[in-house]
Amino acid sequence: MNDEQLLRYSRHILLPEIGIEGQDAINNARVLIVGAGGLGSPAACYLAAAGVGTLVLADGDEVDLTNLQRQILHRTDAVGEAKAISGKHTLAALNPQCEVIAITQRLEGDALAAQVALADVVLDCCDNFATRHMINRASVKHRKPLVSGAAIRFDGQITVFDAREPDAPCYDCLFPEAEAADDMRCAVTGVFAPLTGIIGSMQAAEALKLIMGCGQGFSGHRAGGKSFAGRSLSGRLLLLDAFNMTWREVRVPRDAGCAVCGTAVREL
Repeated sequence: MNDEQLLRYSRHILLPEIGIEGQDAINNARVLIVGAGGLGSPAACYLAAAGVGTLVLADGDEVDLTNLQRQILHRTDAVGEAKAISGKHTLAALNPQCEVIAITQRLEGDALAAQVALADVVLDCCDNFATRHMINRASVKHRKPLVSGAAIRFDGQITVFDAREPDAPCYDCLFPEAEAADDMRCAVTGVFAPLTGIIGSMQAAEALKLIMGCGQGFSGHRAGGKSFAGRSLSGRLLLLDAFNMTWREVRVPRDAGCAVCGTAVREL
């Protein structure tokens, strides 16, 4: 790191659990964010501010006036602009040292698989089950940790699916594709603006921990001769009721019969 980076990221470097080694890992990381809306906005802002070297921001939608109530990545003068491009402009102003790659079409198929394969961590910040399941399959195939968040009305949830761990569940273990419920969209049901900020910020926190090697089964960085072990949300689902501001934690085991990551699939 140069002198400017040492100063910019000094408050991270001061943390013994991060230090220079951890910040270097962040600076050299590539993160894929699918969705530049309510969740992707705070997640992208904090990841860029924290110094992630390359952010791939993928979203096929354009900025609408109704988005501005919660999607802090976008400004009023960006209405009508592609969300990925609007987000790139905001992040460039926030931290010009972060390279932002804007993808202005919906990622799917081979294009999605290619981006997942290149990423160190994947963030699912989308709003529909079909895309969530596509992201999950690609993450399992390429053994990439996936940070999944959701927010609707006053209810939020966040978890990590880490395909590098032998006993870790995947998204399909929790929400089997064959049993998928109807999508609930903000346009129809509404969403409490700060809720997206809470969940999206937590997604950024989990992503940074995974980049630095913090998670179940992974050792943290050494600083001053000490070793630190962090813990990710792998295998744990946090549920937030923001109206009453209460949290619940639910254990998520791997389903041995899962069509995506189950025992039969792993043995192929």
